[in-house]
Amino acid sequence: MIKGTAAARGRGQARRAANSTAVAAGARAGFVARGIIYILIGALSLRIAFSDGGGKQADRGGAVAEIAGKPFGEALLWLLGVALVGMALWRLSEAAFGQAGPDGRKANKRAMAAGRSVFYGFVAYSVLSYAAGDKGSGSGSSDKSSRDVTAKVLDWPTGQWIVAIAGAVVAGAGVYIAVRAIRRKFKKHLKMSQMSARTRQVVTFLGVFGGVARGVVFAVAGGFAVTAAVQHKPGKAKGMDDTLRSFTETPVGPWLLVLIAVGLVAFGVFSWANARWRKV
Repeated sequence: MIKGTAAARGRGQARRAANSTAVAAGARAGFVARGIIYILIGALSLRIAFSDGGGKQADRGGAVAEIAGKPFGEALLWLLGVALVGMALWRLSEAAFGQAGPDGRKANKRAMAAGRSVFYGFVAYSVLSYAAGDKGSGSGSSDKSSRDVTAKVLDWPTGQWIVAIAGAVVAGAGVYIAVRAIRRKFKKHLKMSQMSARTRQVVTFLGVFGGVARGVVFAVAGGFAVTAAVQHKPGKAKGMDDTLRSFTETPVGPWLLVLIAVGLVAFGVFSWANARWRKV
């Protein structure tokens, strides 16, 4: 009985820690960091749309390199990395204890939170590694990584199936992200009642436009992975940079990339709105 009471008390303390002001602050800092990365990716994409981009990568690595090249860039990268750690810990607390809202403790919600925690943990690690001096970490080419990993997996006995399934999952995630944005599912996670009518309109527009643009990028990248698997050609797999550049090869030329780039900037600003009004 005493052991059971102690265990319950321990779970209660852990839950209170997960719901603490520190974890909430970490989550909000993480949204700010995510916003910075997407705004920079969008800006780099616009450069590519109107020129060759000057050798810049329109992906997370390109964003990290862009920050590093600015005054106090190293200090900014440390702050960015720590903020992303805060995001990872917040997602981990959601996986352990559930999200805010009536359905936040559902198994699928907690599983998704666990996946996001791992993702943001990896991103935080790569940014902090770059800030610590490992210049090949945070700024590595997403395209080269995608091709290398795809080539390695395709050499496995069931490699084609693994790559195809992984690509389908990424493409499905992109469609899921876009559909949720169109259906404005993000509203239930925001304190909409605390916004003015005008602010609600702007945040809703940013959430829909930015979410759809982000979803399209994921969906197209996943489609390239499936193509690489079907044709058994690792070179067909593309990271974010090459995926974004592929939009310039459409009949409308660079203008589709311009639209997607502006959408990614919109998603970055929407992330900042989350930092202010997200229920955490």
